[in-house]
Amino acid sequence: MGQERATPLRPHDPRRLGPYELLGRLGEGGMGTVYLARAESGVLVAVKMVRADLAPDDAFRRRFRSEVNRVRQVPPFCTAEVLDADPDHEQPYLVVEYVDGPSLAEVVEERGPLTAANLHSVAIGVATALTAIHGAGIIHRDLKPRNVLLAPGSPKVIDFGIARPMEATSGHTHTNQMVGTVAYMAPERFGDDTSLLTPAADVFAWGGVVAYAGTGRTPFGADSPPATAARILTRPPDLTGLTGPLRDLVGHALEKDPANRPTARELLDLLVAGPQQPAPAAAALAHQPGLRVAAEEAQAATGYHGTRQLTAIAAPAELVGYTEDSIVTQPVPVSPAAPHTPFSHDPHPRRPWVLPVAVVLLLLALAAAGGVAAAFWPTGHDDAGVVQETPPLLEDPLRQARLWKPSADADEKAGCSFADGLVVRRETKGVFRCRGPADAEPDDLQTEVGVRLLTPDSCASVWLRFRSNQGYQVRVCERNVYVGTHKSTDIEVLKTIPLDDRPIGVGAPPTTITMTVSGKTLEVLRDGELLGTVTIDDPDIRGGRVALGIYTEQYAPQVGPYEVAFTDIKIWPVER
Repeated sequence: MGQERATPLRPHDPRRLGPYELLGRLGEGGMGTVYLARAESGVLVAVKMVRADLAPDDAFRRRFRSEVNRVRQVPPFCTAEVLDADPDHEQPYLVVEYVDGPSLAEVVEERGPLTAANLHSVAIGVATALTAIHGAGIIHRDLKPRNVLLAPGSPKVIDFGIARPMEATSGHTHTNQMVGTVAYMAPERFGDDTSLLTPAADVFAWGGVVAYAGTGRTPFGADSPPATAARILTRPPDLTGLTGPLRDLVGHALEKDPANRPTARELLDLLVAGPQQPAPAAAALAHQPGLRVAAEEAQAATGYHGTRQLTAIAAPAELVGYTEDSIVTQPVPVSPAAPHTPFSHDPHPRRPWVLPVAVVLLLLALAAAGGVAAAFWPTGHDDAGVVQETPPLLEDPLRQARLWKPSADADEKAGCSFADGLVVRRETKGVFRCRGPADAEPDDLQTEVGVRLLTPDSCASVWLRFRSNQGYQVRVCERNVYVGTHKSTDIEVLKTIPLDDRPIGVGAPPTTITMTVSGKTLEVLRDGELLGTVTIDDPDIRGGRVALGIYTEQYAPQVGPYEVAFTDIKIWPVER
């Protein structure tokens, strides 16, 4: 959740939290809503309020209290400073520094890859933040471009060290419910749920973030989160577009074996004081004195030596490691770091990386099952042991008539045609579905499709378990995603998921929406990021096909036109 632009408060939003006056909404994520607020002193702050359904959970409150105490120890070196918290409030909240600046993701999406000096500024700033965070015994766990804000003076890393609700409210985390964004998750994150998450996972994410900032794409990018996960596990990163020492450092950060990655402190040393410091890094520090001060203070706080040589710094005695199923933070002893030498320009691992046995067994089990299973990505093995994608149960690029067909209805003034995608158009307010395959799909499945909104107030609609004119509906609109039931003409919204911090622009490139239905749970992701999970238990909806179409926003004008487009639909079965 970034802190870029505030939108007006909604009717159900509180107007105060403790001594803080709430002024607007900055975003919403898995743990709760972030508000722009004014402290009694008049200073603007960001207040993260925990979701109402988590507040009564004693286990969550214990973890929240524990982790708040720890994150308050993080020095504000390129991080959004934690200012206050009330874990015992009726709705627990956390108060952090308000950062007035766009996210790295927004800047790259709007303007493309960063210039050399700006790229090195981000690399140094995020390494500085991780040095401070790890030095306080914390692991970020979800470092990504949307959690890097480009504030005046220096970049700021936000949203670190606080319990994710999924970990706090379930006894364990399934592999299809991992905490984090797939494109920036280290290989060890895909092992069994007893594996410890260490600071090396944040370093891997640093490599992904810097690669994205410099190239405009993720280093393991694929056409789906499952395929991205497979590439992270088995393929080298694509660093085309990065050059010089920074490319080599990113390559080392992205090594498969966590033991071969540099520490955050080593990254920082090499970026600002290494024997081969790039000229753009020197320029970034020269033009951003605040960044230089933050980097030097982070070095000093973790044992900086005036000789400016890369030295082995012992890890804090109680550096926190997390299991994916932990409820309350537990300190995990970490052995002192072995001495390292400055990296050469060879980005290959210093010792071979072998997939953990648990991961290999998991991949083989998935291949034998022949589908996505509940384990998050569709993979298989060829004879050479290279992970490959398992073919979907159903796949259609939607560029011409194939499984989906053109159609028109004069009475409804609506139709479906092909023009760089399956285009659904309606002249007046209402709903319309396209002609698609009549195959009865499995009850449990994962559907992935590219969505574009071509006119205002138009929503791309996907129907799941659709039969006899009823099913579950996922409606993707500019500012909200709605999940509900659709029976004949009766539509009941089960959950509204706001897109406040990242609305879907009209005419923007396709957004990948992934919907996984398993038993009584429907999970929705956008471009690999979890938007929300909804309980689906309507006894009248028992199974059926997947349908595509259009639905207009509730308050849309009666006369349109309204138009959306779909591309590249894929459907996999899900085994429970």
